[in-house]
Amino acid sequence: MFKTMGTAALLCSTATLATAQMQCEGLTPEALGLSGVTFTEVAAVPAGDDSPAAQCRIRATTAERTGADGRNYALRFELALPDVWNGDYVHQFNGGNDGEVKPATGGMGAGTGEQTPLARGFAVVSSDAGHDGKAVTDAGLAGGARFGFDFEARQMYGYKAVALLDPLARQIVEAFYDNEIGHSYGVGCSNGGRHALVAASRMPQAFDGLLAGAPGYNLPKAALQHAVDVQALTAVTGDLATAFSPDDLQTVANGILQACDALDGIEDGLVMDTAACQASFDSAALQCTDGQNSACLSPKQVTALNTIHAGTADGGTPFYSDFPWDPGIAGGGWRFWKLESPIPPWEKKPIIAVMGAASLAQIFTTPPTEVAGDPAALEQFLKDFDLTARADEIYATSDAFPESAMEVMTPPGSDNPELAEFRDAGGKMIVFHGVSDPVFSVNDTADWYSKLDANNGGNAGEFAKFYPVPGMTHCSGGLAVEGFDMFAELVAWVENGTEPQAVTATARASNRDLPETMAGISRPLCPAPQVARYTGSDPASADSFTCE
Repeated sequence: MFKTMGTAALLCSTATLATAQMQCEGLTPEALGLSGVTFTEVAAVPAGDDSPAAQCRIRATTAERTGADGRNYALRFELALPDVWNGDYVHQFNGGNDGEVKPATGGMGAGTGEQTPLARGFAVVSSDAGHDGKAVTDAGLAGGARFGFDFEARQMYGYKAVALLDPLARQIVEAFYDNEIGHSYGVGCSNGGRHALVAASRMPQAFDGLLAGAPGYNLPKAALQHAVDVQALTAVTGDLATAFSPDDLQTVANGILQACDALDGIEDGLVMDTAACQASFDSAALQCTDGQNSACLSPKQVTALNTIHAGTADGGTPFYSDFPWDPGIAGGGWRFWKLESPIPPWEKKPIIAVMGAASLAQIFTTPPTEVAGDPAALEQFLKDFDLTARADEIYATSDAFPESAMEVMTPPGSDNPELAEFRDAGGKMIVFHGVSDPVFSVNDTADWYSKLDANNGGNAGEFAKFYPVPGMTHCSGGLAVEGFDMFAELVAWVENGTEPQAVTATARASNRDLPETMAGISRPLCPAPQVARYTGSDPASADSFTCE
């Protein structure tokens, strides 16, 4: 673990900042003692629309090579060195299939609040995880996942890129400021949350604090769920977009609220007690009765939802995980992932039918299957995917792929986690996950944390906290109060020893899934297994709720 800078060192670092930007544009890898690195851009960037803080921005490449598939690969990254540095460092883990260098700010959906780590003075690094998602121009919408035909590119995406880039980024930071890093953090949501859990297992001494949102740590299994979803939803009307109208999903949400809203002590349009809700809600109540033709669902629709939430159509073990019933299903995020998108080049297909299909075919199964890159062909791949016959391909290996997709993507030991090395090194971790996440199940994360807690004698909370976020979909949004700053909680825990308890979340104006009547309300997010219960007077205030 990296130690706190002394006061003298911090003052020294601050004193040199007056000349830091003068030195920025003349920086070279050679001047910093680097080899095998090419700076493609070095620029002094003022605070403004392009950056939340004045910084020296370095864009660079390393690890250039020709892959087994004959394509050129490199690890591209961006490093933000703020003019006013607080002495600390953030590795920004990105989401999706990576393949793009997102701006190095440290922001991540709902979890970092209104101010990014860069704006707070942290040096931040971001990368494409070793492949360019736009490099393959002849594969249409499947091009972003075509790197899965190269085993080393799979490894870089899974775990090697972070391990390779992290010490390099630290070296540049310390050389630029002529000072050691004080505290180091890793933050990310979705695939970025997976990166955080992988870092805790594979690099247990590298980070003082890790913030993992919606961690898709079982990503290949979650890709199988895409086939479950598409096949179940197609059976309703033959078309994903028309399987459920927005009104249909609102009917589902209303049914869940009717059964569960009062379980936390107040009927406020939010379900805070997820576990009790699963016992109270019966999806059969959604089905139309004789003579009823509105505000209800057809038998095919109920069957589809039951299959999706169970993770399997035959009542057996889920291919991935089951999903909880939650009113956030009526949010735009659930529809965007599973039913339809507003993206014309995708022919308005949902994310799972485009990116999800390409990823299952080319990254998460061995051997990879080349798929055509038009939306209809990608959706058809999931419709035709034989789950019974092919699910084990996520565990398969070959001479060309000596590690399976599960070995490459999942944190070692995640099926029975202890994280002893991370714990013993003094590391701290906060995990948060939307209860209505349509792609990575909060139940899977809850199961992981339950095992972690058991393997630490019921004391996992001394170094790792898990916060389910009721109603929230994937990383943000949903019928949820999802404006919260888990990053500040993590920093306070690491640097001041302030253990997080209830974390106040507020209704964000940018959340279009929330009704206007919820504007400005706040709620506590409780560390599992606690649940927020209404105990006060003002229903709009988090102070009226207690974590129990």
